Amino acid sequence: METSSLLHTFVTVICLMTGWLADYGNAQLVNCKASDRETLIDFKSGLVDPKNLLSSWEGSNCCQWWGVGCNNWTGDVIVVDIHNPDKVPESCGLRGEIRSSLANLSSLEYLDLSFNAFIHNQIPIFFQSFKKLQYLNLAYAGFDGKIPPNLGNISTLQHVDISSLAFSTNLAADDIRWVTGLTALKYLAMDRVDLSMVGSNWVEAFNMLPYLSDLHLSACNLPSPPSFLNFTNFSSLAVLDLSHNIFHSFPQWLVNVSSLMYIDLSFNSIWDSIPVGFTKLPNLRFLNLWGNGLTASTYQLFEESWSKIEVIQLGFNFVQGNSIEGNIPNSIFKLCSLEYLDLSYNNLTGSLPEHLEGTKYYLYESPLPHLQNLVLTRTRLVASVIDLSRNTLTGSIPKSIGNCLYLEVLDLQNNNLSGKIPRSLGQLSDLQTLHLRDNIITGKLPSSFKGLWSLETLDLGYNRLIGKIPQWPGDAFPHLKVLSLRSNAFSGKIPSALLNLTSLKILDLAENQLSGSIPPGMSNLNAMTQEQNIKQDLIYGWVAGVYYEENVIVNTKGQSLEYTRTLSFLTCIDLSGNYLHGEFPHEVTKLAGLVVLNLSRNQISGQIPQSISELHQLASLDLSCNMFSGPIPSSIISMSFLEFLNVSYNNFSGRIPYAGQMSTFEASSFSGNPGLCGAPLAVECSDSGPSIPGLNGEIDYGDGYIVDKWLYLAIGLGFAAGVLIPYLLMAFKRTWSYMYFDSVDKVADALLYLGCKTSACFRNHCYHRR
Repeated sequence: METSSLLHTFVTVICLMTGWLADYGNAQLVNCKASDRETLIDFKSGLVDPKNLLSSWEGSNCCQWWGVGCNNWTGDVIVVDIHNPDKVPESCGLRGEIRSSLANLSSLEYLDLSFNAFIHNQIPIFFQSFKKLQYLNLAYAGFDGKIPPNLGNISTLQHVDISSLAFSTNLAADDIRWVTGLTALKYLAMDRVDLSMVGSNWVEAFNMLPYLSDLHLSACNLPSPPSFLNFTNFSSLAVLDLSHNIFHSFPQWLVNVSSLMYIDLSFNSIWDSIPVGFTKLPNLRFLNLWGNGLTASTYQLFEESWSKIEVIQLGFNFVQGNSIEGNIPNSIFKLCSLEYLDLSYNNLTGSLPEHLEGTKYYLYESPLPHLQNLVLTRTRLVASVIDLSRNTLTGSIPKSIGNCLYLEVLDLQNNNLSGKIPRSLGQLSDLQTLHLRDNIITGKLPSSFKGLWSLETLDLGYNRLIGKIPQWPGDAFPHLKVLSLRSNAFSGKIPSALLNLTSLKILDLAENQLSGSIPPGMSNLNAMTQEQNIKQDLIYGWVAGVYYEENVIVNTKGQSLEYTRTLSFLTCIDLSGNYLHGEFPHEVTKLAGLVVLNLSRNQISGQIPQSISELHQLASLDLSCNMFSGPIPSSIISMSFLEFLNVSYNNFSGRIPYAGQMSTFEASSFSGNPGLCGAPLAVECSDSGPSIPGLNGEIDYGDGYIVDKWLYLAIGLGFAAGVLIPYLLMAFKRTWSYMYFDSVDKVADALLYLGCKTSACFRNHCYHRR
């Protein structure tokens, strides 16, 4: 979509490059001017080239050198494109001095030094000598200091990119009026250039450029522009990125720029209302107002709004009393090009609309909401993400959402939705993440969900679902990574088929009415058997650089935490708050990647196995309020990742292994066990009590094998006696020492002879084997 918004600029660049490419293709037909060749040689001598990018800069014809293009008729150098091919800012690119002799290339039209490492270099003032220059790209090349205003003297420039790297350079401009001299300019990017000193009238300078189509000024510390302009001259402006600045008011003059196709005002500090005329921009396709404090009604936004819009991001505007308010009108479904809609973190109310308005304008007159099943020739106009989370929506989930056949994300969590889950959702075979958490949804888990074979996250926690958890999810969801049915009213046993979910990393069945024992087969959860060391971003619904980031709330370390970007590192089993009995499932100890284990508030009995220490990545262990007995295993002191432990209110006995990582926990972690003694409890252990590894000189080597330190002392004393006693005897009787060392020499000679003979035989044997 953004590519289409840059069509004007793209065509311009293609036109400019056509002549240059023709010259490249016929470079062998003409030799470059000798003066230009000498200029490039001198330019090269001032550079440091760690990757040998300029290794071809030899010979007499510079038109055949890498990155150099010539006019096919005159031999003048017109292109110098020596950008870092890796396009990784400041990584092993060219560095050094940009010599002023480069100004001798009087015919230069195209100069690209981007992604190099000209750190601590200022943009050269002599660039103004390039009177024919049309394309200048200095982006992410490490330049700092002030942007020379004399760049405005190059009236032929059409494309300028001097974007900077945040925090690594200090590129700035105190005055922006020099751009008014670039009367042919079509593309300007100055992202992350410090423009905090240019004053509030900076927009008027750009308003003087009638051909400007793309303007990128993200993260420039720009102050708020005037709300109104005396006249609007942006007749060609299609792309406007003013994100991550410090605006406080909405630029009202945008309503008069009818050519706009892309607007990004996200992450400013705009505490203002969205002007009414803004929704009537006829060509707008991308709108991002995320992360401000804007005020508007949904009726105002969607009643007569953008006919070509593809992406709308209005999320997170609930700031200091401001928000997008109201219910979602049926008219929103007139936006038939819409691909991405984000209204999260606002103050939406009312119910979700059930019927589609405006279908009479399209090929199929079907009441299908959320922009689904509108087919035009070979193109299906669909929304891949519906995120209406964290609002106050009421009513039931519309059945017609099931017609969103290409939907990847449905996030309706944290609302007040009620009723049953519509069976039609089972038609969403492309759905990858489904969040209905924290609503008032009732009924059973619909069997139609068997059709959600692409599902990776299923979060139905904190609702009022009832019935038994069926066996079929174990076979229906081969890709499922997150299953949360927390805080419902599910009953019966934990289905053993759930342990067939080999991709599962989070299993949360806490706070239900489940009974029976924990089924065997925990080791089948393959994704939990591997230690989690690789970060993977869980993102869905990528549209024009916008995506939905997965989020899951997990109870760990005694609190609820939301995981997003670190979610790929988390593995969790939470079965707390049920009626489970039986013994501790020993197969859990084979889940080497497990980070959170919570079996608290059940009726589980038996002992904790010594093999619990095999859970090397376990950070949170809660076994409180059960019927566990016996000693706390001594091997637990070796679990260096353990940050939270709660074994309170059980029947554990014996001395607490208060050493290693265990010494970091307080008495509350062990309270409610009458048979426990020793630190950190105030109860002292009797002398006849069992010995605890790590205390009183014992060392635990795992698997229950314990060695007392007195054994090592005995071995040491025996070794000392064996050495000292012969020494003392020989010291008193010197003839004995002669006899002793003479016999040692004879034995050594015999062994040496035997060894050499054996070695020779071995070499002969190996030789013949070959």
